[in-house]
Amino acid sequence: MNADEQSDPTIGEEELLDRQALRRVGGLSTELEDVTEVEYRQVRLERVLLVGVWTSGTLTQAERSLRELAQLSETAGSVVVGGVVQRRDAPDPATYVGSGKARELRQLVVASGADTVICDGELSPGQLRTLEDVVKVKVVDRTWLILDIFAQHARSREGKAQVSLAQMQYLLPRLRGWGESLSRQAGGRAGGATGGVGTRGPGETKIETDRRRIRSQMAKIRAQLRTMEGTRETQRKARRRSGVPTVALAGYTNAGKSSLLNRLTGSGVLVDDSLFATLDPTVRKARTPQGREFTLSDTVGFVRHLPHQLVEAFRSTLEEVRDADVIVHVVDGSDEAPREQIAAVREVLAEIGAREVPEIIAINKADIAEPDKVAEVLRAEPHAVVVSARSGIGIDELLAEIEADLPHGLTDIDVVVPYDRGDLLSRAYREGEVVSVDHSDAGSHVKARVPAILADELRAAANPG
Repeated sequence: MNADEQSDPTIGEEELLDRQALRRVGGLSTELEDVTEVEYRQVRLERVLLVGVWTSGTLTQAERSLRELAQLSETAGSVVVGGVVQRRDAPDPATYVGSGKARELRQLVVASGADTVICDGELSPGQLRTLEDVVKVKVVDRTWLILDIFAQHARSREGKAQVSLAQMQYLLPRLRGWGESLSRQAGGRAGGATGGVGTRGPGETKIETDRRRIRSQMAKIRAQLRTMEGTRETQRKARRRSGVPTVALAGYTNAGKSSLLNRLTGSGVLVDDSLFATLDPTVRKARTPQGREFTLSDTVGFVRHLPHQLVEAFRSTLEEVRDADVIVHVVDGSDEAPREQIAAVREVLAEIGAREVPEIIAINKADIAEPDKVAEVLRAEPHAVVVSARSGIGIDELLAEIEADLPHGLTDIDVVVPYDRGDLLSRAYREGEVVSVDHSDAGSHVKARVPAILADELRAAANPG
């Protein structure tokens, strides 16, 4: 009990005990299972017990966060055997849940047969070590769990490098202990008589060697990512020079961004009902109802408390969102708290400098969403469209909204294009707005509004030399 609670006569002993209790979370079983098959015991997945500390908001929000942690755990390949949440003013600096509750956790671990405890927060190195000492099984925090999922799902060379960098950034301050072996800076009698001050005693420890190795690997990966980032930036510049506007899909993980990309472009991008199924950005071409071409980028999904290591490591990828002309913010309309998803996504958008980009809210999964939840989002978000990537509901309306928000930095032209430059005429139809075309002996007389770069090429073709 802290000083504030002691001085507050309205907080009774029973209320404090209730606030600090470990609460079972509905839908997460802690019943023992009868495991009799030896083969199953040998290959069974990790059995995890989830624990959260509820410091603000409502109990419903705390339990919702723990259920999301259960989804993350299952995505990582674990079996969730139970979950508890504790009310505290702040996580305990030593054990996250407090020493008494840590001992209770140990009892739950034994009762449920769990071999891992996953905490719904980012723990300090000291908290991880101390809690493991009490519960006697492996302890993992939310950040490392998300990094583990990213490591499993990364497919491209760039994606794997980004995840490796994020993991190393997380691990560096968490290397434990002195290690089993100590190397020596000097041999013989600790450097001998001529070794000088500072050359005697233990040399570089195992942990120092590990840290140096990790820092060296991080430097190499950063250099690799800079090279890849240069390639990505070259591709972005080429798209900008072409005058084709860009639209980025952003949103909470598993909101249906890849399904919407497939619906809008006719692509066959991987769609998987799991968290963080898409890590590597995908760019496809699409058209508005008026025939205007634009590129559509599918990006990594966001989540509450997305680890800052991932935001930093994936910054070059996330710049696809920052540099877009329009963001289509995909929201899972069937989620129990879609507005909380929106807030979490916007937090990351602000972190990468993308909050000034025009944003369209696409409330997805309308075919299975509760109407009152959808209405709640529509009231809060005036620039929103209700869609279903699966059934096609609202897709035409979404495309119309995209077309209205796309930049129209077009230049008026009135030129005669030689017939052997039909490629330029095709681009005028594809990238701009053609007003009229009349054919004559000299070529095609074109009146149109096109991007400035294409306008220069059309004028050059009309007046060669």
